[in-house]
Amino acid sequence: MAVTETTSRPPEPPGINAWLKDNFFSSWINGIISVVSFLVLVWLFWEVLYWVFVEADWRPVIQSPVLFLFGQYPRDMLWRIGICMSLISFLVGVSWGVWGDLVRAFAITIGAVLAMFVVIPFQSVDWTPAVRGVLVANILLIYIGFIFARKIPIKSIYVTVGWLLTIGISIFVLLPGLENSEILPKIPTTLWGGLLVTLILAVGGIVLSFPIGVLLALGRRSDLPFVKGFCIAFIELIRGVPLVTILFMFSLILQVFLPAESRFDRLLRALIAITIFSAAYMAENVRGGLAAVPPGQIEAARALGLRGYQINLFIVLPQALKAVIPAIVGQFISLLKDTTLVIILGINELLGIGRAVINSDPEFIQLQLEVYLFIALIFWVFSYAMSQSSYRLESVLGVGERY
Repeated sequence: MAVTETTSRPPEPPGINAWLKDNFFSSWINGIISVVSFLVLVWLFWEVLYWVFVEADWRPVIQSPVLFLFGQYPRDMLWRIGICMSLISFLVGVSWGVWGDLVRAFAITIGAVLAMFVVIPFQSVDWTPAVRGVLVANILLIYIGFIFARKIPIKSIYVTVGWLLTIGISIFVLLPGLENSEILPKIPTTLWGGLLVTLILAVGGIVLSFPIGVLLALGRRSDLPFVKGFCIAFIELIRGVPLVTILFMFSLILQVFLPAESRFDRLLRALIAITIFSAAYMAENVRGGLAAVPPGQIEAARALGLRGYQINLFIVLPQALKAVIPAIVGQFISLLKDTTLVIILGINELLGIGRAVINSDPEFIQLQLEVYLFIALIFWVFSYAMSQSSYRLESVLGVGERY
């Protein structure tokens, strides 16, 4: 007797009517709540749009776009920032093409921010068509870099080297310049400000604090008493002190004990303070990941004859960092927002420029809401891009999945 196998088809997905009934109108009470909630949300959305496009007065923003972006950076030297932006935009596109979804959120965010500054009808003599053209060119460079990386296979190591070279070129072009040079004169950081300073402090703090935090976390687990004691003392001392105190210490108190010829730039002092503070918290995040690695894997690696640095580099750290990606990205987002604290040191980052613009005209004092909303929007865009990149990385690495 032949046995016939019957296969059942999966059920068809519910239609829009069934979905609405299950989620919004499962009962008459839920239906009333859903309708009322929808009407309230529509009303709020309309009121917000009406205020933004009709009632709000955006003069403090549209009259000072260059000030918000670069502070008092010499206007005839803005081409130096343009070169750095072009290199970064092209590399962002290349990174998107090579690393895919890991960089897509950042690439789209940077393109969206540039497009926003192109579209907004700024009313400033400094906001010339040439400036808008440079922003449009940077948007195109992101796309060109993406297409270039898709057409020509590029190894990840080459992209990493490109970023290192770009960082070095940007530092040389923006800061030191050349002695007695008319093309690349030295520009003191006291003239820097706005989004430029915010991104320098945030990116510099992230890039520098991450390896320092990893080393501190490994040192805290070391068998060497001196190394372990130093790392514990450093982490606990820094984590027990507010960031404001550390900023004051590096900006004011430290300068008292240094010789006059050894004193360094205040922006660099702020960057060091932020890096040290963030590294202590990063160390604790990484230590949590190190504690999650099963001891049996370390013992198995030792049984295979691996050395201590090989175990940490190839066995322990990849698993530890993978486990604490959400905590690390959360720390990076917090660091981005903590850059606003340097305003107490007289450094005009984005928030400081906003306050300066408000105080520059008596009429603008009544328009603080518009200025702070504009600044909040910029911070939200970059924070959202970082969180989305974190989700993409977690998805690629399978964080939280069981096999």
